[in-house]
Amino acid sequence: MAKHNDLGRLGEDLATNYLQNIGFAILDRNWIYQKKELDIIALKDDYLVVVEVKSRSTDYFEHPSDAITLSKIKYLTKATQAYVDLKEIKQEVRFDVVSVIKDNDNFKIEHIEDAFIAPVD
Repeated sequence: MAKHNDLGRLGEDLATNYLQNIGFAILDRNWIYQKKELDIIALKDDYLVVVEVKSRSTDYFEHPSDAITLSKIKYLTKATQAYVDLKEIKQEVRFDVVSVIKDNDNFKIEHIEDAFIAPVD
């Protein structure tokens, strides 16, 4: 597996552990709908929370959360709607971003709650 894939998997593992430690109930990871992947789907405080995880070995060029473009948001919301419909979810949906940045031998985790809203088409 490519080194960036290893970092991505580790970042998702670290994000999952972090979220569980602060009270999130993880429902699914890496859920795929028509080639669209939702990294982490969880419940917290009566919300269905869809968490996009961005991992980087450095934030020198770009902060990981800056990599979430409008097109990425659109496909995340489309996949989320499919998940909500399939699982018959009744909770309100919230989108969070967790950035995992390598800092020497450690990792810094930043959690942005309610990071964006679903665009209206």
